[in-house]
Amino acid sequence: VGHCHPDVVKAAHEQNQLLNTNSRYLHDNMVDYAERLSKTLPEKLCIFYFLNSGSEANDLALRLARQYTKHQDVIVLDHAYHGHLTSLIDISPYKFRNLEGQKEWVHVAPVPDTYRGLYREDHEDPVTAYADEVKNIIEHAHKRGRKIAAFFVESLPSVGGQIIPPAGYFQKVAEHVHKAGGVFIADEIQVGFGRVGKHFWAFQLQGEDFIPDIVTMGKPIGNGHPLACVATTKEIAEAFAATGVEYFNTFGGNPVSCATGLAVLDVIEKEHLQAHATEVGNFLMKTLKEQQIKHPIIGDVRGCGLFIGVDLIKDQAE
Repeated sequence: VGHCHPDVVKAAHEQNQLLNTNSRYLHDNMVDYAERLSKTLPEKLCIFYFLNSGSEANDLALRLARQYTKHQDVIVLDHAYHGHLTSLIDISPYKFRNLEGQKEWVHVAPVPDTYRGLYREDHEDPVTAYADEVKNIIEHAHKRGRKIAAFFVESLPSVGGQIIPPAGYFQKVAEHVHKAGGVFIADEIQVGFGRVGKHFWAFQLQGEDFIPDIVTMGKPIGNGHPLACVATTKEIAEAFAATGVEYFNTFGGNPVSCATGLAVLDVIEKEHLQAHATEVGNFLMKTLKEQQIKHPIIGDVRGCGLFIGVDLIKDQAE
């Protein structure tokens, strides 16, 4: 919502005068913020865990998935990055390829990229073709006696090259993953909160019939303030609570963070930032496409709202 937005700064400052030292001390802000956030999401995603960073959120999502499914393995997209904790480096091909390599419980699916990927715009059905790659991974894993806990994906792969997955891909993948007893985790840490313009959440670009089992949030949620969130279903949260090992986070959901989060939602609404992202994004895409006609080095211009990628190439044919 912009550097040091005055409304966000004011909300944080005022609440900072009443900061408790531990989130075991109850405060209405946590409940108010959870209720407000829930209005932006499908009804099924009604349980919220508050944390301090996107990495913390993704790590918790992994724990939730494993506890709920009683499975271990994770499918991720190639080039993905999900955070800096050890658990997340392990599911980030972007990082682990330069470190200790791929763990046996990690499976890497091709990015559903219709410009550079395995199946391109001229393919008769890239959606099914890319989803079948995930299905094949699951079948291969089962043959080796492995079980899938989750398909973990950014709703729009960002480090992987600002990719816009073809609509319907998530639905087909979710079908295969659910059939294997796994859950679908949508990482909205970079692309959530109206950045894509026409929707509040990037996973909604896939269609109204698609709802992830777990959604993770970070980065824009606090406009620079350390705040993050995991949203999930009652069933998954209950399976997690059933261990008797309660989830606790000393600072996650503290009154200042929640006041900041509420102020961010106010600004997005009051300043019509979703519409702004659509308008400015459309203008930028149009202007970039005009440049594409003039410059053969520009192979592809793609994006949605203010999530835009320009693919620079050496050869148009290849």
